[in-house]
Amino acid sequence: MVGIETADDAAVYKLTDEIAMINTVDFITPPVDDPYWFGQISAANSISDVYSMGGKPLTALNVVMFPSKHLDMGFLKDILRGGHDKVVEAGACLVGGHTVDDEEPKYGLCVNGVVHPERVITNAGSRPGDALILTKPLGSGVLFNSVRSGKMPFAELERDTLPSLAALNGKAMEAALGFDLHACTDVTGFGILGHLLEVSHGCNARVIVNYRNLPFYSGALDMYRKGETTGSNKANRAMVAKHHLGLEVSLDASEEELLYDPQTSGGLLLSLPGEQADALIAALGKAGVAVAVKIGEVVDDSVGITVV
Repeated sequence: MVGIETADDAAVYKLTDEIAMINTVDFITPPVDDPYWFGQISAANSISDVYSMGGKPLTALNVVMFPSKHLDMGFLKDILRGGHDKVVEAGACLVGGHTVDDEEPKYGLCVNGVVHPERVITNAGSRPGDALILTKPLGSGVLFNSVRSGKMPFAELERDTLPSLAALNGKAMEAALGFDLHACTDVTGFGILGHLLEVSHGCNARVIVNYRNLPFYSGALDMYRKGETTGSNKANRAMVAKHHLGLEVSLDASEEELLYDPQTSGGLLLSLPGEQADALIAALGKAGVAVAVKIGEVVDDSVGITVV
């Protein structure tokens, strides 16, 4: 039902008239040195792709690369414990996996889920008149690098950012499915504009983004102003620049960089009729989703993004 054509978050294969299978795999290098946080964030990141298709995760398999000759095996144990705890929190079962020796730690999950064939959500179903709701802040990429370079203490990142990154997107999707949800994707490595571009292409319409409504993690803008950046910003900028990006708001260089900041375990980007936006935001708050903000809308115009 869903393959590679729309650059979606997961594949969907119809089994019966009542059940479709969702398949996804994702793994990352450590965004932080703490192995337990690494396991939690990576697992939440992997499981999110099932939620973004409107599905329920059922089983997960560990995907592990670990330098056993260079790091204590206790680190691996804590990574796997973090992943296991997040899978259990999602109501799924961790049923195995595969581990290989590698020069750099990498961890993630192959996640399998289910969804009703008539209720599959993709990134390509937005319609003119839709509002766009985001459920987590932006700016985690530069914060990770700031901790590595010593510009930010890990304790500050752990207090203000990591709990949000490790949070599952299940509550947000469960609330959103109570509305006329047209499209969804989670915001990850391409940054907010890269994923909005996918939405725009998917529905052959234009996305309008209100920059001042975008939620950012504490300290992210300050870190860009201190000269920090990420290895993905330049590529993310180049990708969007080819596709009719219009900046109609006055931004300094650091504010602009936040538009290209790559996310790990980011929030859901939800598209639904504009008249339902306020009710969804209220429902998300009631469900315990800490951030739920209308960041823009879809309009009947040429494919691309306009930032106002």
